[in-house]
Amino acid sequence: MPVYRPHAYSQFNFLVDLGAGMGPHAGFQELSVKKITGLNKATDVTLKRGVIASSALQDWLDQIRDRHKKASRTVTIMMQDEEHKITRTWKLLRARIIKQVSEPLNAKGGGDVGMEELVLAYERIELD
Repeated sequence: MPVYRPHAYSQFNFLVDLGAGMGPHAGFQELSVKKITGLNKATDVTLKRGVIASSALQDWLDQIRDRHKKASRTVTIMMQDEEHKITRTWKLLRARIIKQVSEPLNAKGGGDVGMEELVLAYERIELD
């Protein structure tokens, strides 16, 4: 069973809860959300350079591969300031992974996977 570590991703600007509970499950250095004014279209969210809990990611990828009805999730992205306080929150409703680029595996230990890029498609975004 994975161990919850509340400060595991404190060195990253963006914390990500993959919608599986007991989050955050990931930390990333960069987030891109592109919105074109006047269009009612949600664009993809790209998270770059981070680490992600391997079991949370694997469970979600397994659901997507098996075409599970609940493969879409509500993903919460929290931006931290320099003092590690949450300053902004985005909720991606009915989000799905559309691209994942991981770093090479190594034997240094730990249960996290290095993530170069994670791209999420979603149906709706909410800002808090």
